[in-house]
Amino acid sequence: MSRRGEALGVGALVLAGLCLLAPGQARATCQIRSVVGLNFATYTPIASLPLDTAGSVTYQCLLQLTPMTIDLSPGHSGTHANRHMRGPSSNTLSYNLYVDAARLLVWGNGTSGTSRYGPVIPILALDVTVPIYGRIPAQQSVPAGAYSDTLVMTMTF
Repeated sequence: MSRRGEALGVGALVLAGLCLLAPGQARATCQIRSVVGLNFATYTPIASLPLDTAGSVTYQCLLQLTPMTIDLSPGHSGTHANRHMRGPSSNTLSYNLYVDAARLLVWGNGTSGTSRYGPVIPILALDVTVPIYGRIPAQQSVPAGAYSDTLVMTMTF
């Protein structure tokens, strides 16, 4: 056997040894793969119906065999019950995010009447897309301008 063949044989044994040790070191991981933010487009204060939109978050989990949940922070408002976006001159525009298309279950952290996504056992190594439903209530008197909010999504497993 040539020296090159010996080197390949030793490398293969080392790799096999590392594979045997890896399961003891393995940890479950979940990661957010992509986010499609909610874009409410143009809000008209005199409209008689709320303005609805939807976005999504896509996640993937590896070695995760126990249930997981996803929570959303309250954003700038500090409360899940009445989230608001900040706009020009410190004006605010009320809105909320929901786990259901009917927009009845406010997406929060499971406290104070809010709901959370889950618990679910993730599908291993596959991308899972979760819809996020948003609504701005009708007839809010706000000046024209750009309004926004920032939320933190927390995956617990």
